[in-house]
Amino acid sequence: MGSSPRCILVGSLGGSWAVVPEIYGALAPETLDLYARHPERDAVRAELHGLRPPDAIHLVTTSGDRAARSIDQLSAWWEALGQPFALRIWQAEGTDELSTPAECQRLRELTYRVVLAAREALPDSGQLLLSLAGGRKTMSADLQAAAQYMGCDALLHVTDVGNLDPALREAGPGLFETALPAVLARQIRPLNLGANPRSELLDLDPAIHAPDFPLPESANGDVCRWHAGDADAPLFETLEARTRESRRLLGNFVSELVQQETYGNWRSLYRLPPARLQELRHTPIGPEHREWLQRLPKADLHRHIGGCLDLDQQRTIAEAIWAASTAPEQAAAREATSTLLRYPGAGGGPASASSRSPEGSSDWPWNWPEQLRAHCPPWQDLRHHRALCASALLLQCPDARLRRQLYGITEPRVGLKNTHAYGFQAYERPGELTGSAVLGHPAALPAYARALVDNARREGLAWVELRGSPHKYRPEDPEGFLRELRDALQAAGAITSDQTDAFRLPGTLGGQPRIGFVWILDRRQPPAAIGEVVNRATRVRGSLGAFLLGLDLAGDEAQNPPAALEQHFQPAFRACLPITIHAGEGEAADNIWEAAYRLHADRIGHGLTLADNRPLAQRFRDRGILLELCPSSNREVIGFHDPGITESHSQPPYPLGPLLEMGIPLTVCTDNPGISRTTLADEYLAAARMQAGAGHAGLTQWETLALIRQAFVHSFLPAQLRDPLEKLVEQEILGRVMEHERDQPL
Repeated sequence: MGSSPRCILVGSLGGSWAVVPEIYGALAPETLDLYARHPERDAVRAELHGLRPPDAIHLVTTSGDRAARSIDQLSAWWEALGQPFALRIWQAEGTDELSTPAECQRLRELTYRVVLAAREALPDSGQLLLSLAGGRKTMSADLQAAAQYMGCDALLHVTDVGNLDPALREAGPGLFETALPAVLARQIRPLNLGANPRSELLDLDPAIHAPDFPLPESANGDVCRWHAGDADAPLFETLEARTRESRRLLGNFVSELVQQETYGNWRSLYRLPPARLQELRHTPIGPEHREWLQRLPKADLHRHIGGCLDLDQQRTIAEAIWAASTAPEQAAAREATSTLLRYPGAGGGPASASSRSPEGSSDWPWNWPEQLRAHCPPWQDLRHHRALCASALLLQCPDARLRRQLYGITEPRVGLKNTHAYGFQAYERPGELTGSAVLGHPAALPAYARALVDNARREGLAWVELRGSPHKYRPEDPEGFLRELRDALQAAGAITSDQTDAFRLPGTLGGQPRIGFVWILDRRQPPAAIGEVVNRATRVRGSLGAFLLGLDLAGDEAQNPPAALEQHFQPAFRACLPITIHAGEGEAADNIWEAAYRLHADRIGHGLTLADNRPLAQRFRDRGILLELCPSSNREVIGFHDPGITESHSQPPYPLGPLLEMGIPLTVCTDNPGISRTTLADEYLAAARMQAGAGHAGLTQWETLALIRQAFVHSFLPAQLRDPLEKLVEQEILGRVMEHERDQPL
């Protein structure tokens, strides 16, 4: 027999010793097909499907002559069968008739200890089976109570028809060495009464473990006598006391847990068994949790519409644009892109040193987007021409070469803002054929919206705050652009944030992502022009309702500091529009202060230098101003150490750890998932990896769930829409966590 059994059957042994072979024959038909002639043989097997044959049977019995006779017959049967399992028997001394409370308590104590020891002797994937048949009613009750505490994979029983045939009732070992005759087999039937979960009371401090309630060592096939010594701690009394005090103990456990936390988690999770809570709190997330992360309902608060799509999706948009264009428009696009398509660039592979510099590169020139715009015919709309040129490149350039021109020549994508000759432009290069390059074309929106919704579904996003600049996509009618985008998202299966009735409907998330829009203002524009866009966005909010969630200010932080824009934001302040500001993305914490105090930011995009200003960080914590961290984007633009990226090892540590320790509200976002070739699940894994690489403990599952909750709590949704969404998400998260628990072996 192996030293670590995979399945242990625990039962009691009274005068009816035959219940052991009756149970064993049902569980191990390959060894003993006892029910081969039973009229319900197939039903019995189906009922026990998934239960393994026991490779160990542990029995509890009383002292006295009747128990001794049962042991002798059981041992003879076991020997005749060839000892197919390990047999261990514990006998409680002084329990002959179970006629006094003291005798019953001694047997109950032994039963609890044997079940607890069996539970802890099994590996994580092992099965614990308990048999309620075979002993007196008090013995069966003790086993059933033990199952309530220690848990089991199945409670088993054997019923009979009453008035058993004497040949069965008085049978010796020989009858149970082969299949029962049909006339006898039909008189008994094994039953599976179901599994029992392990009680959380075992895990309350101090946790209960078998070594604290020892048993004498039992040799295989021998009977071990157990005496309840005066010094022994009574396991059954400990458990019964915990049952009486369970509410107070569980309350204390949760209270201590909450006091240790930086962020509150989903409230329903605190009702999980303490063992599951501890598992969530102490399990760091890693690549093996990617599917778990993917399936959790999440929110992405920082996702640029222009950087969302991968190349395959961009080609789908290109096909829609190309199909909607005229032959002269297509010819003009082919002519404009012909030089790039014939350009003597490499067909793939890593970037050379020369390709990271402005001189000596054989790849597309860095100003190729401007060159394409310069080739626009006078009779054609510039935005349509740009979209057609992007489509021509996407559809006609070989995949390997296109990937090199967009990604390869900027690799390694670490710290591009400071290490690449073209700085932030190198980061943006993979997005040159999407976003504003195509969104100005009317044929792009339906396909673009379908791709956005497909991505949200695939990534498990329950809430998405897209952000972009409608005044760039359609300067003459940004409101019309937003209306068409909203309608296209709804047609693709999303619920947009102005569909208030749909948000309030009870039920489930149903695979329908909820999506709203944040209007981006560009720091590179003159302050007066930014003010005009603020005015326009404020008016649009009045007509589009909650679909337009708020404003964002992005672009080079050195241009148009908040002090120069404060007066131009007044219409947004008066309209109480939520505001998020890109600040502290590798720049001084003073920029974050300016965003918070001059532009009244509710959230900050990135905010990576906030920890440099301790009083400001404390103010963020006090006021609940959230940071939107985007690990992959931050690594690519600013440069941070990521243990998964060799070229980043000389970069500074990611500031997630200090920000978490300071209690700053924050969550994880994607920024430009198409540009960074990432998903929100991958961003949580990157955050955990970069956190560990900075010398801190990686993110645990519990911390991850709390960060996911932060995203929903700090979304720009109005409370009357946010609250019902949070409830739906919490319901699904609890289900996912419990589903994961059920998938784990007891």
